[in-house]
Amino acid sequence: MPLERNRWIVFVVEDEQLIASTLALILTSKGFDARPFVDPLDALRAAHSSPPHVLVTDAMMPTMNGIELAVQIKELCPDCKIILFSALAAMTVRRNANAKLDEHNFQFLSKPIHPQVLLDAIEKILNA
Repeated sequence: MPLERNRWIVFVVEDEQLIASTLALILTSKGFDARPFVDPLDALRAAHSSPPHVLVTDAMMPTMNGIELAVQIKELCPDCKIILFSALAAMTVRRNANAKLDEHNFQFLSKPIHPQVLLDAIEKILNA
């Protein structure tokens, strides 16, 4: 039996505070337990005590890119679903990605993300 929406923990990781907070606020308003992070390392630390069901992360960030974060979150939380987003085309991100990416099935979305597109992607990935 699937968890109710308010029990789904969604980490939103984006190095721009306004984007991270806005996406988390939108997800919270739709019933998710959304938590914004600006620093990927903070998200990784938080995953140890409160594993996310979904990670929504920018693919390109300065301290740790979203692909590296996604791989580490997946190792820590194998059931976590991953959605990467980037202003770069998905294929460009894939070409620049760590070789480990080929072992994973991460979903890519393009920035800017319309809130409904993100909500639909999360619903789809959780129901898969």
